[in-house]
Amino acid sequence: MAKKPEPPRPIIVKKITMVAAGHHGGAWKVAYADFVTAMMAFFLLLWILGATTEKQRRGIADYFTPTLVKTKQGSAGSGRGVLGGGSLTEVDNYPFKSGQTGTKTLTIPRDATGGPKEGGSKVKRTARAKEALQKKLASSERLRRLARQVRMVDTTQGVRIDMVDDADFSMFRLGTTILTPQAGELLSAIAEAIGPDRGALTIRGHTDALPYRQGIPGNNWSLSAGRAETTRQQLIRDGVESARFKRIEGVADTELLIPADPHDPRNRRISITLAD
Repeated sequence: MAKKPEPPRPIIVKKITMVAAGHHGGAWKVAYADFVTAMMAFFLLLWILGATTEKQRRGIADYFTPTLVKTKQGSAGSGRGVLGGGSLTEVDNYPFKSGQTGTKTLTIPRDATGGPKEGGSKVKRTARAKEALQKKLASSERLRRLARQVRMVDTTQGVRIDMVDDADFSMFRLGTTILTPQAGELLSAIAEAIGPDRGALTIRGHTDALPYRQGIPGNNWSLSAGRAETTRQQLIRDGVESARFKRIEGVADTELLIPADPHDPRNRRISITLAD
């Protein structure tokens, strides 16, 4: 009897998948990249806040406002570029604008930069006092000469008025708290300019580093504080309300205007800060 042929054997295919070494927790790199990106955006925001004026910042805010884009075209804040200074606080070009005077109360906190209806502008108030002092100092030839001793600086606290000595001018008689006639005239002009303002006042006295003569009691600390107090009293006599003075300081020669020469007469000065 013939032998039956064997059935074909099944073909078995063996697939081997090669797995490379793992990436050792690479997910942290993604999280780190997100963190660095967020920090970059944060510091960019801080730079923009520090490098632009308030009007420019309002223009930037309006530029990125996502609503009513088509309606706002040709209206407040449009057509001037990112830093053009246009803002939603101007009158908008809406179809129904009867009695509409802007959206200032919606976008700006009270007493920040609003107009009379929003509580007034502190920045504009100190700016008016600064402008009034500039006009007063330019009103006569004598005051124009004395104006060379005055420096006005905008600070984070407000407007600082520095009255600086030099080789030809001194606020006080040497080593005393007695005002010179020229200094009294200068303080009268300052009092007239800042008198209508209601902002708080801080007076700081500075001296140079010249030591007292041997045998004379006193020191630059008491001298600088005494000169600041004399300035306060003179301003009160010239019409500034006493309640406006919040702080009187004497810092001796610790804040030199000319650090390279501690004995320079320009280090002797009185600073009056008009708060925002």
